[in-house]
Amino acid sequence: MAGRGRVSMQEHMAIDVSPGPIRPIRLISHYFPHFYPTAEPALRPPDPRPPGTPVRSAPQPQPDPEPEGDSDDSTTLGTLEFTLLFDADNSTLHCTAHRAKGLKPPASGSVDTFVKANLLPGASKASQLRTRTVRGTRGPVWEETLTYHGFTLQDARRKTLRLCVCEDPWLRRRRRAPPLGELRVPLRKLVPNRARSFDVCLERRRLTKRPKSLDTARGMSLYEEVEAEAAWEERGRILLSLCYSSQRGGLLVGVLRCAHLAPMDANGYSDPFVRLFLHPNAGKKSKYKTSVRRKTLNPEFNEEFFYAGPREELAQKTLLVSVWDYDLGTADDFIGGVQLSSRAGGERQQHWRECLGRSDRRLELWHPLDGTPLQLSD
Repeated sequence: MAGRGRVSMQEHMAIDVSPGPIRPIRLISHYFPHFYPTAEPALRPPDPRPPGTPVRSAPQPQPDPEPEGDSDDSTTLGTLEFTLLFDADNSTLHCTAHRAKGLKPPASGSVDTFVKANLLPGASKASQLRTRTVRGTRGPVWEETLTYHGFTLQDARRKTLRLCVCEDPWLRRRRRAPPLGELRVPLRKLVPNRARSFDVCLERRRLTKRPKSLDTARGMSLYEEVEAEAAWEERGRILLSLCYSSQRGGLLVGVLRCAHLAPMDANGYSDPFVRLFLHPNAGKKSKYKTSVRRKTLNPEFNEEFFYAGPREELAQKTLLVSVWDYDLGTADDFIGGVQLSSRAGGERQQHWRECLGRSDRRLELWHPLDGTPLQLSD
């Protein structure tokens, strides 16, 4: 400093008083390239090194991969892995729920989930099945099989399976919380007796506009779920076994189970039982009935009844099978019935004739129920 002249305060303030053009203020989003991949690089502090110093390019940090289900595209609700098998030989549909990935619940944190299945169209509770609840994860693994009995080839051609991933409302005390996501599979795409696996993105619940004729009800929502369409299309079906026993000299009728019965009670279920009537028959053993199964639309009975008589005589008679809802203190409600005889049509006639055509051979067959009670006269 000895050989140099001193700079006055005025001269010091006059040096480099023009810093250049004013740069625009950057947005806060420019500092977060992880969430905004298209943003410009973040604002850097001034370089303290003198000009001319070679600058080595530092490795650019790689953004962390986003967690599954956190984007806003079609996969935001997550995915569901499951397998379907239509067992045509046993008239069953098996749905195995494997796992879900990337679920996005309304609240942050873990979630308790289960899978709910419905066959559409049809009564909601009659075809509703669900898995157990897996708690505390957004990637639940169930590995549980749901089975629909009485599922025929006609059902596969016209029905759709709806799968919903739902949040267990036990802790949150929410009864009507919407599902976290759903998907629908047209069952006509299934090949009988061949399993097919799926890994499908979940979608939001589909709602349909309620018909105008129903909009006038006070307090009624203008939208309803698509699954409610044609909910009363069918009354259900029953699995019967027929066998003519040569040793006992009569007909063995087995009432095995029912499926997808129409709900008759206010709670959305029924208390079903089955009545049998062989017409005409003057004996006391012409009428039977099963025990009552409480609060179910898919009862299992496995009860057998016997009608004595030669095959030629039984072939001229009619077996009336009817399903009823038991009501204490009031008249029982008729759910549906089926008539088996040599004068019936289709599979009902075929089932009756094949059974009486040969002895000691048990034949099982599902029959759809008619909603109109049959009137028989002597």
